[in-house]
Amino acid sequence: MAVQCGISTKPGGKWRMCIDFRDLNKACPKDFYPLPRIDQLVDSTSGCELLSMMDASQGYHQIMLAPEDRKKVSFITSEGTFCYVAMPFGLKNAGATYQRLVDKIFRPQIGRNVEVYVDDMLVKSKKAADHQGLGRDLLSFKENIS
Repeated sequence: MAVQCGISTKPGGKWRMCIDFRDLNKACPKDFYPLPRIDQLVDSTSGCELLSMMDASQGYHQIMLAPEDRKKVSFITSEGTFCYVAMPFGLKNAGATYQRLVDKIFRPQIGRNVEVYVDDMLVKSKKAADHQGLGRDLLSFKENIS
């Protein structure tokens, strides 16, 4: 069943479409996939000379929904009824789904030179001289899986 959508203003004046997924979220079982503990992520940076943060732009929207699930995230506007083809924000299990995916993708680097907390990635280097090459390698790796 399609739900109404609204518009809110983001800081800076941009608009954001808001869809109320409360009824859908009530019907979905909770995914208990664990998020990393922030204190452990902070502790993992001990001894590193250089750190960089990367944010996955529109990260949730990179995860495609199964065709049979798209009608579950349909919404109504003044222009008609539409549905998402990629995972929208506001779904109960979006964070767990995204964390599971990035954990799988970056498994070889996590704990060594990368830490991931949902759509934020920390790149860490024991030696500052190695950092630029490491960042390039990770961006190249990320582009190859997209």
